[in-house]
Amino acid sequence: MSHRILIADDHPLMRTALTQTIGQAIAGAVILEASRFEQIKPLLDTGEPPDIILLDLHMPGMSGLIGLMMLRSEHPAIPVIVVSASEDPVTIQRSIDYGASGFVPKSAPNTQIVEAIHAVLDGELWLPEINGGPETEAPDPAQRAATLTPQQLRVLAGIAEGKLNKQIAYEMNVAETTVKAHVTTILRKLGVLTRTQAAVLASQLALSAAPPPPVE
Repeated sequence: MSHRILIADDHPLMRTALTQTIGQAIAGAVILEASRFEQIKPLLDTGEPPDIILLDLHMPGMSGLIGLMMLRSEHPAIPVIVVSASEDPVTIQRSIDYGASGFVPKSAPNTQIVEAIHAVLDGELWLPEINGGPETEAPDPAQRAATLTPQQLRVLAGIAEGKLNKQIAYEMNVAETTVKAHVTTILRKLGVLTRTQAAVLASQLALSAAPPPPVE
């Protein structure tokens, strides 16, 4: 199955470098390009939208994180990886908080963008190692899980049971892309990067156990 990948960056050399890297590493990839923020929307509204977007926060018309939030609000099923020259921990964390599924610094080696694309297409988050960022005490698992919707909790329970996205989608009677979108949101809300980490956290909550009896 070939993947459609949208590279949204105003620098021609950056688009060319990403196109070459992706073309060599991902067989059959179809590359779409946008050099301004307003060029993105027509590409998303076609009958064949991209499977993933590589987004520069500082391209013309982008308005930084506002543009990211608009994309995620209007097209929540299409994951976004921010590819940015800004590498500070605050920008990275805010990108994830505002809906990105991954963040790759422009200074990173080519292999990292390929790793990030594969991880995000599998429904996971991808982040670079962050050094020097402020340390904050993470909320306990129950607090994090309390932010999940009922649908997201069902998906998390399926993850804890080792089910594939297609199995969870079948049981919930929804599209597999919907489950992937839920998985990405779940990882973000739980503060983890992989399905395995989410499953471990879910086991701590015993989400796979029988639910409590309804309140009379």
